[in-house]
Amino acid sequence: MKSSTPKRFLPFCLALALAACTTHPYTSTNRAYKKKAKAYAKTLRQTPVANPGEDSLQQGDYWVGTTNFNMRKPNYVVIHHTAQNSTEQTLKTFTTPRTQVSAHYVIGRDGKVYHMLSDFLRAWHGGTGKWGNNTDLNSSSIGIELDNNGYEPFAEAQITSLLQVLALLKKTHGIPAANFIGHSDIAPSRKVDPNPTFPWKRLADAGFGTWYDEEAVRNTVFAPTIPLFQDSAAVTADSAAVPVTVLVPTTTVAVDTIPTSFQPKDALRIIGYDVKNLEAAIKAFKLHFIQKEVNGILTDDDKKVLYHLYKKSLE
Repeated sequence: MKSSTPKRFLPFCLALALAACTTHPYTSTNRAYKKKAKAYAKTLRQTPVANPGEDSLQQGDYWVGTTNFNMRKPNYVVIHHTAQNSTEQTLKTFTTPRTQVSAHYVIGRDGKVYHMLSDFLRAWHGGTGKWGNNTDLNSSSIGIELDNNGYEPFAEAQITSLLQVLALLKKTHGIPAANFIGHSDIAPSRKVDPNPTFPWKRLADAGFGTWYDEEAVRNTVFAPTIPLFQDSAAVTADSAAVPVTVLVPTTTVAVDTIPTSFQPKDALRIIGYDVKNLEAAIKAFKLHFIQKEVNGILTDDDKKVLYHLYKKSLE
């Protein structure tokens, strides 16, 4: 007996059969995501009722719901490295309930982007940390994990995708340029990610993060040091920061003077670092902005960089 299925359709049917047998590796965790999101949506749809402790308050005559509200607005982006060996390992980590860690985005070495959580929901990526006066970065930030074991350079395809994601986030949420930071910035005593090979300057040049004017740093001196060839008429007795003109054989270079009143600890705090553990804060600062000899000691060159970043944060 001949089959009623034309031979030309056999490859198509076979492909459908194979597809049916192939299961999505995260089908069950995707269901869990949808179930949890549905539960939160149900909570949000409910009419607010008096919480425990509010029942003693004198309630209004009836409930009135405001018409003026919106979703959570993320205001920071925190960049991490996974400290794991593969994207697949990280995806499993972030879909295992007992780990209690997650991120909004995971970007593989190959540049593939996994958007694991809505930007409007709170991921568990920052942990205990502080930036400025913000002590709950999870509630106000988007977490991005880069597949990297913590020691290797970041792949070009990965950084290209990261820049694309950052551009979308900045446009969508209006995140200020200075608010693109690293995990080590917000948790200096616990974390060292992303590692010292991370291209922070490249990100800052693209509008994601803060950097310093390298030429201005080179032309910075400490008061009351008098640079060579300095015009004595430009010197003042005041120790405050003043522009000083340095005479060189062919050009005139503006030199910035760091005042004797400059306090590195205060500068770190004003930039955003938690200086409760000053050595850890210095290490985090050097990991981000110096990216060599990452330790708890500020050299004169480090202080010049810090001074210019401090001034920029006051603008």
